[in-house]
Amino acid sequence: MLHAKGFEELEVWRLAKTVVTAVYRVTRRGPIARDFGFKDQIQRAAVSVMSNIAEGFERGGHRELIHFLYIAKGSAGEVRSLVHVAEELGYVAGDEKSGLLAQ
Repeated sequence: MLHAKGFEELEVWRLAKTVVTAVYRVTRRGPIARDFGFKDQIQRAAVSVMSNIAEGFERGGHRELIHFLYIAKGSAGEVRSLVHVAEELGYVAGDEKSGLLAQ
């Protein structure tokens, strides 16, 4: 498998955690904080990326890891899609959107 002892050592998991933190910070303020459905969906999608990386790693096999990485990739696409909508709705500014998408 990987040489990491735990998923916390994986750079991809660390990056996903950074995205979760950024999404939670953005969704705490402004009109997005009051759009509970939208806020919940983007938060859940972001957490799903990080969680699926961890779960795939902990399953202990290459096939399982790959399967869960594909699920995480799908959730990452969902986060990106919702970030675009957030800009259209005026929930995030262009620079904030760019920062989230870059992560």
